[in-house]
Amino acid sequence: MLDALAARLNARCDAQPFDTGWYLKDLVRGESANRAGDVVVPSASTRKIAILMTALRAVHAGRLCLEQPVTLEARHQANTSGCFRYFLPGFTLPLRDVLVMMIIVSDNTCTSAVVELVGLDAVNELCRSVGMRGTAHRQPVPPRYDAAADARQEVEPDLDRVNVTTPSDVGALLERIALGAADGAAAARLGCSQALCRLALDILSWQQFQQRLPLLLPVGTTVAHKTGTSSRNFNDAGIVFEAGRPLFVLTVYTGRVPWLMPDGTPGKAAAGHHIGWLCRTCWDALKNDESPNYAGP
Repeated sequence: MLDALAARLNARCDAQPFDTGWYLKDLVRGESANRAGDVVVPSASTRKIAILMTALRAVHAGRLCLEQPVTLEARHQANTSGCFRYFLPGFTLPLRDVLVMMIIVSDNTCTSAVVELVGLDAVNELCRSVGMRGTAHRQPVPPRYDAAADARQEVEPDLDRVNVTTPSDVGALLERIALGAADGAAAARLGCSQALCRLALDILSWQQFQQRLPLLLPVGTTVAHKTGTSSRNFNDAGIVFEAGRPLFVLTVYTGRVPWLMPDGTPGKAAAGHHIGWLCRTCWDALKNDESPNYAGP
């Protein structure tokens, strides 16, 4: 069934003046497809899904507690993402709320604090344990950069130095989280409980950045997802739900996105709409209800 859908997605990708890799898993029928699914790309903040699961694994093991206080210090604020970089240092939140902010607004102050608690080795070990062979976490948070300057100069990331992953790796992790939320044995294979996997899905579904995977979906559709952005990469990875049931996993990674498209549209807007179009096309093909298909461009 996915062959025709994959062909349609690839035709759309072929028409773009930038690179696209994607991974799709139909969670109802068990089929999967991909485009450059095993090609290593900059992960940007989609890597925070693995950081979240590493922290929840530590909670399950009793090494951390969701209610424990985490103090966000000046050393955690040397970043370019999120809200807490603008706060006065020295404020305290429970770990649960730090994890929420790390995901829903991609707050790198919180990410820095969480990675300090769990360690990059533990994040990489979780990735290896679930078969994410193309994934490497090398930096707690990316260094400061001038996104506009990098995009205009068409600077390419050094894949041997930045945090990297593959569309298939992140898709497989998301599927494992969905399975763990429904089955205790599957949760145990992640080193978590069903309740913690459900919490992970809840947090991912609270995502505040809605301009990519959810952009063209019907209002009210639940998407548990995490975006990722760098100078020329605009990514999103998530699970799309229908009537409370996980319907499909879709991860999309764009690269070499131009600063401006030929028609003058900012590349970031074009990439966001492209990701939204891919997701809506999957929704129209895989959904089980009778809602109308997307008739947009």
